[in-house]
Amino acid sequence: MPSACDSLIEDIEDMVSASDPTPQERQSARKSIIPRARKRKEQLCNEELQADSVIPGTQKIWMRTWGCSHNNSDGEYMAGQLAASGYKMTDDPTEADLWLLNSCTVKNPAEDHFRNSIKKAQDQQKKVVVAGCVPQAQPRMDYLKGLSIIGVQQIDRVVEVVDEAVKGHSVRLLGQKKNGGRRLGGARLDLPKIRKNPLIEIISINTGCLNACTYCKTKHARGDLASYPIDELVERARQSFQEGVCELWLTSEDTGAYGRDIGTDLPTLLWRLVEEIPEGAMLRLGMTNPPYILEHLEEMAKILNHPRVYAFLHVPVQSASDSVLMDMKREYCADDFRRVVDFLKERVPGITIATDIICGFPGETEEDFQETVDLVRLYRFPSLFINQFYPRPGTPAAKMEQVPAHVKKQRTKELSQLFHSYNPYDHKIGERQHVLVTEESFDAQYYVAHNKFYEQVLVPKRSEFKGKMIEVDVYEAGKHFLKGQPVGDSKPFTPSITAPLQKGEVSGLTQEQTALLANGIQGPASMSSSSRLLIGSYSLDRERLKMLGIGLALGAAILALIVEKLY
Repeated sequence: MPSACDSLIEDIEDMVSASDPTPQERQSARKSIIPRARKRKEQLCNEELQADSVIPGTQKIWMRTWGCSHNNSDGEYMAGQLAASGYKMTDDPTEADLWLLNSCTVKNPAEDHFRNSIKKAQDQQKKVVVAGCVPQAQPRMDYLKGLSIIGVQQIDRVVEVVDEAVKGHSVRLLGQKKNGGRRLGGARLDLPKIRKNPLIEIISINTGCLNACTYCKTKHARGDLASYPIDELVERARQSFQEGVCELWLTSEDTGAYGRDIGTDLPTLLWRLVEEIPEGAMLRLGMTNPPYILEHLEEMAKILNHPRVYAFLHVPVQSASDSVLMDMKREYCADDFRRVVDFLKERVPGITIATDIICGFPGETEEDFQETVDLVRLYRFPSLFINQFYPRPGTPAAKMEQVPAHVKKQRTKELSQLFHSYNPYDHKIGERQHVLVTEESFDAQYYVAHNKFYEQVLVPKRSEFKGKMIEVDVYEAGKHFLKGQPVGDSKPFTPSITAPLQKGEVSGLTQEQTALLANGIQGPASMSSSSRLLIGSYSLDRERLKMLGIGLALGAAILALIVEKLY
């Protein structure tokens, strides 16, 4: 059917006639065109562009940790991840924007301090994030309402929680980590961390325990036993020594139970770790309960005699009364504890046995208490942790008939007087010992070293001694320490295979990542928490980086178009 046109058009160019303006003429004509100004609504004219003034990753954070070395290790990991993602960790709580409070639930006073710190932070208009065993065990406590919580197995997500907290949101992560239905020991061991002491690495070998002690609140938080695989622990130790560490602490709620859930045991782990310890560096084993160490006494004696392992063991007895131990559900009797101590004292000459005692447990009679007193008098423990019983909410012991408060105080006082009546180190005066220097004394007058038996030896505060194994002559003994004079012709020995990290430096980063962090290149303004952790141990692969760059470029282009349309 013919078209309405007079003639068929063979080519699009045929539409241009000779009388039409040329492209040059059209371009010239545009110069005389005046664009009409677009009237904006009054509301838009008076409106200011709003931007989110809270940019996660730019704030200062102060962290306080209460409790055991396991909790301290968790705190080091959280600090490392936060620093690696751009946050600045500060020692001054007044200048911090957010307080991260890592709690302990063992005793009432520790929780009281924790609760008071929350109130103090809120009074100062600080943001607050809580972690540790208290919120894990009792997240619905009134004083925790509205606060962000990091569960004990969720410390690898601390950056996400803090990011939301600084924006005024409340986030609670309290779940357990599992793999194929099996509960894991917790967060990965290769996370960034800031060691409180760059010379000491604290490794949690397992979390939770196999017991159900009637007084224990920690069980409600840490749960049943979950051990880390040996290879992961060995790799973490190896990395630590490569960062200048010279002392390794193994910690958990019960190191003696290690491996029972994964088909191995503590001696197997220790022999593997000993292979990684450089000459002059030392390993300290954490607390173990009597039932499980009983099975490994022969091997443990051999390990504790190893020159790179402290001849030290913390074995809590809690009471020397079998009746009280039964009410506590400790799963051993007083004779089991004596067997452990007697065997190790015989096979490991000079070993230091530390223990714990609870005074005034519900139902404890005067006869029960005197059995405990007799045990202390017999062994004269050089390190003794005496605790007045505190009923913890939700525990079976809190429902038992309580010993009167004045009786508990009197028994605690009596046992303390006995402990302070003897000096365990007087016979050490005149000895020549090799000691490893790792810390500074509380009064800042001395450096603190430890000998083979993990006895505290104070030495002159000379910079060349820090992190070194030195030889000293013991010239003075106190209740909790020895004092040593360096041997004149003896040269300090350096056990570290490389220079230790600086105080506050993040562990687990590559040289490139450390350089980025030192130059302040964290990118918090434009990246999410997961992207900012690029400079930590969460290195993104090239494809993800490429996609991130494309996304940012696309976002910038869209924003430019919107601005152009508005104006």
